Amino acid sequence: MVYIFVGIAGFFGAILRYSIGLALFDESKLFPFATLMINLLGSFLLAFLTTVVFKRFLIPAPLKTAIGTGFVGSFTTFSTLSVESVKLFQSHHLLLGFVYVLVSLLGGLGMSRLGFRVRKEEETG
Repeated sequence: MVYIFVGIAGFFGAILRYSIGLALFDESKLFPFATLMINLLGSFLLAFLTTVVFKRFLIPAPLKTAIGTGFVGSFTTFSTLSVESVKLFQSHHLLLGFVYVLVSLLGGLGMSRLGFRVRKEEETG
């Protein structure tokens, strides 16, 4: 049954990702802002959900898996990050490629940390 929940949540995460990508994507722009924003938001969202929402509310384990793995997992995309990075490097935009990779990785870690900090601030505040 959990597979069905993951699939349904994954469907909605993928649709949301695609919709945001369409809204933010402009072929004339060289830098992949849409993927970067989606992945940074997803990093925060997963940390926030697992440390705040899933701790505060009694959510069944299959639903937690569906939301975390299905929805957030299909919303974010490491494969697109990889392909866009390689395209930047292949088109000799080395600086932009390195900036994209660094901001994606460090920004993702920072956004995850921010999601965890929300929980800590609630506990102390």
